[in-house]
Amino acid sequence: MIFFKNPNIKIFYILLTLLTVVSCDKNSKEPEIQSLTEFVDPFIGTGGHGHTYPGATVPFGMLQVTPVNGISKWDWCSGYHYSDSVAVGFSHLALSGTGIGDLVDILFMPINKKVDLSINPKSRDSIAYKSSYSHNNETAKPGYYQVFLEDHNVNVELTTTKRTAYHKYTFQKDDKQSVVIDLGFAINWDTPLKTSVHIEDKYTISGTRFSKGWARNQKVFFVAKFSKPITKHQIYADGNLVEKNTSEGIKTATQLFFDTKSNEELFVKVALSSVSVENAKNNLREGNFNFNAIKEEANNKWKNALTKIEVETPIDSLKTIFYTAMYHAQLAPVTYSDKNGQFRKENDEIVTANDYTAYSTLSLWDTFRAEHPLLTLTAPDRVSDIINTMLAYYETKKILPVWTLYANETNTMTGYHSIPVIVEAYMKGIRGFDTGKAFEAMKTTMMQDERGLNHYKKYGYIPYTLLDESVTITLEYAYDDWCVAQMAKALGKDADYKFFLNRSKAYQHLFDNKTGFMRGKAVDGKSWNEPFDAKHSNHREQTDYTEGNAWQHSWFVPQDPENFIKLHGSNEIFTSRLEQLFTESSEITGDNISADISGLIGQYAHGNEPSHHIAYLFNHAKQPWRTQYWARHIMDTQYNTTPNGLSGNEDCGQMSAWYALSSIGLYAMNPASGNYEIGSPIFEKVTIKVADGKTFVIEAENVSDKNIYIQSATLNGKEFNRTNISHKEILEGGTLHFVMGNQPNKNWGV
Repeated sequence: MIFFKNPNIKIFYILLTLLTVVSCDKNSKEPEIQSLTEFVDPFIGTGGHGHTYPGATVPFGMLQVTPVNGISKWDWCSGYHYSDSVAVGFSHLALSGTGIGDLVDILFMPINKKVDLSINPKSRDSIAYKSSYSHNNETAKPGYYQVFLEDHNVNVELTTTKRTAYHKYTFQKDDKQSVVIDLGFAINWDTPLKTSVHIEDKYTISGTRFSKGWARNQKVFFVAKFSKPITKHQIYADGNLVEKNTSEGIKTATQLFFDTKSNEELFVKVALSSVSVENAKNNLREGNFNFNAIKEEANNKWKNALTKIEVETPIDSLKTIFYTAMYHAQLAPVTYSDKNGQFRKENDEIVTANDYTAYSTLSLWDTFRAEHPLLTLTAPDRVSDIINTMLAYYETKKILPVWTLYANETNTMTGYHSIPVIVEAYMKGIRGFDTGKAFEAMKTTMMQDERGLNHYKKYGYIPYTLLDESVTITLEYAYDDWCVAQMAKALGKDADYKFFLNRSKAYQHLFDNKTGFMRGKAVDGKSWNEPFDAKHSNHREQTDYTEGNAWQHSWFVPQDPENFIKLHGSNEIFTSRLEQLFTESSEITGDNISADISGLIGQYAHGNEPSHHIAYLFNHAKQPWRTQYWARHIMDTQYNTTPNGLSGNEDCGQMSAWYALSSIGLYAMNPASGNYEIGSPIFEKVTIKVADGKTFVIEAENVSDKNIYIQSATLNGKEFNRTNISHKEILEGGTLHFVMGNQPNKNWGV
């Protein structure tokens, strides 16, 4: 974006632009095909409780160079919220849509005045280098971000490669040109422990930032190279001015000054490493500061990433929601290993990823449900790398990851959902990892005693008197057990298959046929947790359910839906209770209600992941038209094109991956089965690029906002009358053709 101080210059640029457009139009032989990146709006999810960031990154890139508002609140978990209008700088690491805040490391801020960095700010109001901005002069596109800082009259543009961030600062003529780097700055859970800065030469600085937060041992090393020589600098360590080129302390900061005579533009490129400054230098891309070329390169990477699934519809808003969902689903996991393959683990061991890229930001409780199934279709080459990374983390404590941030095990959320990710990949033919080691890791993980597994092994379920969130944890361990059993069966390990399959029936202990809910049970195996209120929520303490209530957590038996339905007594009883979930009043009771209960349709809470598979259960109860109705209703009501366009935390791609899959008519209700449920496609045509140059096409004839029900279907010209399709069938290529109508066909798929 260009900004103008002189109106005559603005008129000149407008005329020049018009002439260019006319010239291009005369010379063009055919209209340019609209790039899919034009349908992506990174501001979607930055409002409400979406917790996304608008900054620049590339698919699964190491860096997320993004604006920081400087507020420590839940809705600022990514560092940015659309309701804000103050920036304190631009950081290089960010979380996309999480419910806990961390990162926001290595803060840069261009300013046009000298400031006093000796003062330790007590709040954002006392930060000397902050600036207001307006959304009217702010732009976000895949791989690019721009904002005009009103207090400093500086236009900031950001872009990035896989491991190098590029900044472009345009100052006003004759204004002071300066950059503040504040390594002591922190928000949310993060606290700096030790930082340092070193002026290496007149163009280069380097430093470190060691911190403790959600990631308990986070070590970041960085290097920054400027396009102009540093003419003057001031370095502060813990509030004291340091009269040398190097400083170290808990909180260090520096202000750099640059020559104003040559031009108004200052370029910076920055690289990070978890290992060392030398590795950061090796990660720093060689060459000049050709910002526009890097910006175009980032855009092209996103163009390529978004073409893995192409949709056709005359409704642009649906394209915007879909391609933004595809964009969000490719922000995480993030590249973690350096260019030479090295990365740091939480115990400070430096290991090397040989023949694979190591990843971090593994939000597995969320992403095993739809994000990872989507990646098996769109990025299968990365799936093996992610699994190899999990196996490297496993070696630290001989337990597979739960929620990995900067190689630290945070143990956030329930279950061990590395397991379904590994088994899903294996069942879908993705084998770029040591399957023997993977099975050993899964079995060892599920046979250890941490996080309630000791109780689970002893009683066959987790008694509510021994551990909070016992119902959710039991149901998720039962699913993980089922996944281990399937891998054991595939590898010919019959004894292990029988053992884990039997243990996967743990959900049966907690089902109360009288109420229809999964409930907390005491050690005696008979007594329920009383009094019982299915709508009651108590966030993360003295509760049987994780971030929800009995209505939302009583449906997680994706591994055995047929037997689950039998427990209810009949299809009729089951579907009546399931329908009531969506039509019950949305009242949530309790004094400490989880903020994660959002996106309510009745008691169904789309804003949090435990609800995400539920609409597809109707397929297994011989009422697929209800799956079609509710899947479409969720898409229509829980997603839109505004900053509030996500009904809950994005959670590293899960919320968006749900939409990306559901909107094309597929959903992996049980990812490790290798099958997808059929829902309600919303696009006239979908083209999925699968292996070996093949494509799988999904057509929805007559589809509209009213025609949401499947009337009939064919697969490669032959009648298709079932509610699931296998990954293998999709990889073979072909065409799945649906005829849609406005009334349910209660004979299709039954």
